[in-house]
Amino acid sequence: MKTAIVWFKTDLRLHDNETLIKAISQSDIIIPVYCFDDSHFDTTEFGFQKTGSFRAQFLLESLIDLDKNLRELGSGLLIVKGKPEIEIPKIVQEYNATKVFAKREVSHEERQTETLVQNELFKLKCEFQSFSTSTLYHAEDLPFSIKDIPDVFTNFRKKTEKDAVIRSVFKMPIHIKSPEIALLDLPTLEELNLKYIAIDSRAAIDFKGGETKAINRLNHYFFETKCISQYKETRNGLVGQDFSSKFSAWLALGCISPRFIYQELKKYEKQFEANESTYWLIFELLWRDYFRFMMKKYNTKFFQQAGFQGKGIEVNKHNNLKLQDWIDGKTGVDFVNANMIELKLTGFMSNRGRQNVASYFCNDLKLDWRFGAAYFEQQLIDYDVSSNWGNWAYLAGVGNDPRGNRYFNIEKQASDYDKNKVYRNLWLNS
Repeated sequence: MKTAIVWFKTDLRLHDNETLIKAISQSDIIIPVYCFDDSHFDTTEFGFQKTGSFRAQFLLESLIDLDKNLRELGSGLLIVKGKPEIEIPKIVQEYNATKVFAKREVSHEERQTETLVQNELFKLKCEFQSFSTSTLYHAEDLPFSIKDIPDVFTNFRKKTEKDAVIRSVFKMPIHIKSPEIALLDLPTLEELNLKYIAIDSRAAIDFKGGETKAINRLNHYFFETKCISQYKETRNGLVGQDFSSKFSAWLALGCISPRFIYQELKKYEKQFEANESTYWLIFELLWRDYFRFMMKKYNTKFFQQAGFQGKGIEVNKHNNLKLQDWIDGKTGVDFVNANMIELKLTGFMSNRGRQNVASYFCNDLKLDWRFGAAYFEQQLIDYDVSSNWGNWAYLAGVGNDPRGNRYFNIEKQASDYDKNKVYRNLWLNS
């Protein structure tokens, strides 16, 4: 009997999960595992937690949902905590597994962990297989190799849309053969060195983790409200749950896949309408792909102050007080303040808000942009390593922005997008 471990990471779903489908097809018995990696709950060199309370809570909810869905198919989710290179091999030995299947990583720390696990498995004569499951376009289908991907998004987009195809989704398994798996045993927030923080009632949306909630959200945004048909016009909104898709948190943990969203969008277009707004969601998913492929191309350069351009930028001496005022929404600029308070109290901020507060951080405060990116890493429910660091590098002028210095006139932005101060009044009058 061939036994395989499926090591779940940021692919917490059963639909369109190639890793799971390949494991089932090549094995007799499956052990689904999730490892709480100690390093994900450390403090970073910038002084912030790698995973804050809001995202940890969302992760716990997602794992509860994954376990429930696995049990309906005859399996369940085994939870371990520690270093993956120690914990995964332990399970391999316990169950006499011959293969470990996992999602393929692109960013530096995650790839290092993957290599450490692989090396330990090699000693146990256990094979490691990984699959690329995070993007809309598969890396193998791109019209260029990773090293030749254009550094300007428009060039990447045009050629990719013209010459590459989007693969169809993998169907959800109907049965998984597993030994009896003990009831789900999750660490508490305290055991992860975190405190529970209730999300402020003014939050734009009540994010709850898990594949079930992700698909509910998609159905709401597409088929129940048809909000997708106005997405391009409303996406720069600031208040409420339906001005944008809000898929990002579920995408970040892989509770939903970009290809599944694409498949459902095509159904919507067939049933109702295809317009600029329905295309714009694909356009945004393509940006997400792009940052992931860029991370693969440039690796650690994305985390350096000079970015992959190796560009010297004017930065003030680090100032903890200015940094803290920015975090607390005490900058003297009401539009920046409102957005930063929303982020602090809810773990979410609109795309428009993110661009403004990052521009202010880089261009007005002239602080090292990586501190801003590291605070977002701690705070955001929808933190995704490639998109977060890619977007911050872009705004700092050391990433993929062909224009170089992306300066936002914040007063103008505030009057364009919050003309009647509805958003600012919501967050500044507590």
